[in-house]
Amino acid sequence: MPLYWVIDSRAELVTAAAEGDVSLDEAMTFLRALSGAKVTNYRKLFDGRAGSSSMTAQELLMVTAEIRSHHGLGKVGALAIIANHDQTEPFARVLGALALADRPMRLFDSPTRARNWLDAQPRV
Repeated sequence: MPLYWVIDSRAELVTAAAEGDVSLDEAMTFLRALSGAKVTNYRKLFDGRAGSSSMTAQELLMVTAEIRSHHGLGKVGALAIIANHDQTEPFARVLGALALADRPMRLFDSPTRARNWLDAQPRV
């Protein structure tokens, strides 16, 4: 599976990474694992640098809808996404769709800067 994640309840942090092509089913499995574990309020660090996706526009809308459904579950934790330069535009589009959530979100090109920023964000 090209999505890997760790849920750290002590730090209230979800760390996830993509490796290879991420399908709709894999993205939905990840998102449903987060809602099932009741950790939508945790801060999230997503490293997409080694990942890609061949999802269609319709499939990306389905992923976005699933993420938005989490917003109705209560407070949503801060999100830091690490991406390569060529991934910036696709991730920015997804972030734009997620901007409705009342939470801090930022896109980074450095894991260190992403983690430092995320560590400075309050827990909710």
